[in-house]
Amino acid sequence: MKPRICFFVTVGSFILTIVGCTTQPGRITTNLPGRYIPLTRPMIAVGDTQEHNATGFPLHQEDGAVDTYVEVAQRPAEQPLFGRRLLEWAIQKHPDMPLLHLGDVVDMSCQSEWHRMRKIFDTGEQAKVILPGNHDGLLFGVFNHDLLTDYLKGEVLEWQRGCRQTSEDEDVPPSSDGKGPALNKRMFIQKYIEFLATGPHHHFGLKSPQKTKDLKDIQLAWINPDQEGFVEKVDANLVFGRNYATSFIVQKLRVPAEPDALRRVTIVGIDTSQLSVAMGVLNMLTGDSPGDTGRVLDGQARIIDAYVQEAQRAGEIVIFAGHHSWNQLDIESRNRLATIMERVDNPLVYISAHTHEGWWAMHRLRNRSLLELNVSSLADWPIAYRRIGFAYDPAAKRIKVSADLMPMLKSPPRNDQEILDAWVQQTCTEVEVPLEKIARRDHAIVTAQRESRGTLFDWAFSSFEGISDAARLNLYEHAHRYIDGLLDVIMSTHGDLGGQVPELEDVVVPGFCVAGSVKACAAALPTMQHTDLATSVESYRKKAFFAYTVSEQWDDIQDPRAKAYMTCRAAIAAKDDFDMTPEDKRPGSTEERRRSRDFFRVDATVGMD
Repeated sequence: MKPRICFFVTVGSFILTIVGCTTQPGRITTNLPGRYIPLTRPMIAVGDTQEHNATGFPLHQEDGAVDTYVEVAQRPAEQPLFGRRLLEWAIQKHPDMPLLHLGDVVDMSCQSEWHRMRKIFDTGEQAKVILPGNHDGLLFGVFNHDLLTDYLKGEVLEWQRGCRQTSEDEDVPPSSDGKGPALNKRMFIQKYIEFLATGPHHHFGLKSPQKTKDLKDIQLAWINPDQEGFVEKVDANLVFGRNYATSFIVQKLRVPAEPDALRRVTIVGIDTSQLSVAMGVLNMLTGDSPGDTGRVLDGQARIIDAYVQEAQRAGEIVIFAGHHSWNQLDIESRNRLATIMERVDNPLVYISAHTHEGWWAMHRLRNRSLLELNVSSLADWPIAYRRIGFAYDPAAKRIKVSADLMPMLKSPPRNDQEILDAWVQQTCTEVEVPLEKIARRDHAIVTAQRESRGTLFDWAFSSFEGISDAARLNLYEHAHRYIDGLLDVIMSTHGDLGGQVPELEDVVVPGFCVAGSVKACAAALPTMQHTDLATSVESYRKKAFFAYTVSEQWDDIQDPRAKAYMTCRAAIAAKDDFDMTPEDKRPGSTEERRRSRDFFRVDATVGMD
């Protein structure tokens, strides 16, 4: 019975949770005029980059047949190769604006994913803050890894194999001592604190918490002595052992003020991805994802309350932000936060992500209104982010949230085509490659990827990895189809830019590439014959090692033309994949549905009622 239990838990949970399910919030019915005085300079808000490791041990999602059952689980090949460049473009496009990342920085909670994203964060000098999401330390947003190991005794360490950087030997079990290729929640928070402490805008006196010999929980409390720093305070609790997912980090942020601002604006950055062992077990046994529902436990709520009281004593406007949307928080968490929010003496605003869709909404907290801005994804269409500022009408006691939809040309985009045009006209035109050629090729690559998918039965059959050689062969054959798409993208990139970007000539290929060049090796690898399990595994590992090796070197390329080209292709491929996905399976919903939920709105107001 063990294989059957593992199948229904792992596959069932995976099916339900690749992206967050959404619940319908209340519509904004009016946007009252007033004498709004600007309080802040703009900041950038992004969400759900979900950097994905595509070259490790092949997991079940390598076969996009699962997309016939759920929202898009397998993204186009351009995404794992180029997707992080979308965030880099936003960072470098707005060098004077602090950046708030609303969570799901990584996808499978891999060390390698964080390493690649850390490089991207380091490309800009502005202050950057991350609010953890459910993919940031819960292993693919689905599992509390240690919890499953203890309670179900299944081979769940397979998930860590997906984080291996070069598809290492499947017979070598991944480490379960915290030194493996994956990050749990505690480890992700520690990596982030290291980033704050050592990044380009390092914060005085903030030190990375170190592991203690007795594995006692670590509490960190830090106040920034820089009175103008974006991060004002950090409080974190790092929990060791099976309860690592109850770890949290709360951050108090100072939004840069306009010179004549009447009041300072403070953002309380909430960690909505806490998970207790008992709740995690219950979720998984009922087929739900532990990460899909947001939670804020009592210990964190007390710190949030202290932040709010401190800000109010200083006469500051308090804004709230977290990864999960308001309606995706569990009832207990909403009640905890609502009790705190109702005591705030300014209108209530909450900024979120997680849905991959984006919208504005108005909620009722007993006798108070709560305005929510949900930011769309940088991993799935609509690929967009927000430039946010706050203004205040002191007579009416109303807050105005201005949130330009980005990127934009002369004005914020009003439809999906204008979003794509904004990406394309500011990136694709930087290289001497005809746009028609880029668009035609990416459309063909995405089409081929989608047409090569197996059936849902094949995908389910390969989910019983480890039962038979036939099942493992099926799993690897599905993975071949996807990684061949990566090789196609690599080959075309060097074909397009080989004469324009000298840095590409310095990319070193693995020793088994007898052809010598990147382009030639990428063309040769898909022709390798693999008729049995042994040859299929060997061939896949070579392809994975090649793709990983090239991609790692690409991340060090600084030529702006190459960066623009990669950003361009990531945006075009995301839109192609969106257009080819049935309407009821699109993670970013249809344009019509998003329009009905005010996705293209760029400002809204809220009062004290």
